[in-house]
Amino acid sequence: MGETASFVVTGGGRGVGRAITERLLGDRDTVVVLDSDPEALGWIDRHPDSSRIIPVVGDATDQATAEHAARAADSAAPLRGWVNNAAIFPTAWLHETPAAEVSRLIRRNLDLTLTGCAAALSVFLADEARDQAAIVNVSSHQAQRAVRGALPYATAKAAIEGLTRALAVDYGPFGVRVNAVALGSIATERSDAYLRNLPEADRQAFHREIGLLQPLGRMGRPGEVADVVAFLLSDAAAFLNGAIIPLDGGRSAVGRDPEEA
Repeated sequence: MGETASFVVTGGGRGVGRAITERLLGDRDTVVVLDSDPEALGWIDRHPDSSRIIPVVGDATDQATAEHAARAADSAAPLRGWVNNAAIFPTAWLHETPAAEVSRLIRRNLDLTLTGCAAALSVFLADEARDQAAIVNVSSHQAQRAVRGALPYATAKAAIEGLTRALAVDYGPFGVRVNAVALGSIATERSDAYLRNLPEADRQAFHREIGLLQPLGRMGRPGEVADVVAFLLSDAAAFLNGAIIPLDGGRSAVGRDPEEA
């Protein structure tokens, strides 16, 4: 983009969110990091570009908090992009968990994205001179291929992909593009901690399974996600709208052959 811009990244304090934040900074832009965990933002003061990172501590499902993040970004430089990365990972079985509680868990993840989209649009549409703006929603391979026990998460991610397409249709005429990335298994601090606590045999089995699930034979890296998100927010993707991009090393393409066993 030709002029200085600002972005908002929810859940931007750790893992994929932090990688996206640092990638979007470039050499002159500003990023507002909205995260519910103050400890996840501790690195910002030590970052060489800390003057261009604005931390906002709060719940990304809260409309007032999301709108505050949007205004803070737009005050620093014209808001050009919003990334809905924040998520929770609840486990629930419908035969054990009351339906109302399962619904609440689904809404919790969906609302993280829905609220962010609303806050971004409130700023994008208020400025008729804003020639282009973009939203990127972070989905998951589970939107299409659920993992057992993860009903609330898989259902919410499927809804987020539907939301992405609907918003692309509704707001494309206003110059707002909305796309999503559907992530496979990405190596983050969370996954690293999980693997460290596994016995060696289980850790090797995990890596073998990843090799079967993701044809590239490994987990993705946060920086690889950040590169694609930055592309989707850039002018290079100016005609890309309503797309759900699988960022999963080929996981969504592979069909495991039972005869291989």
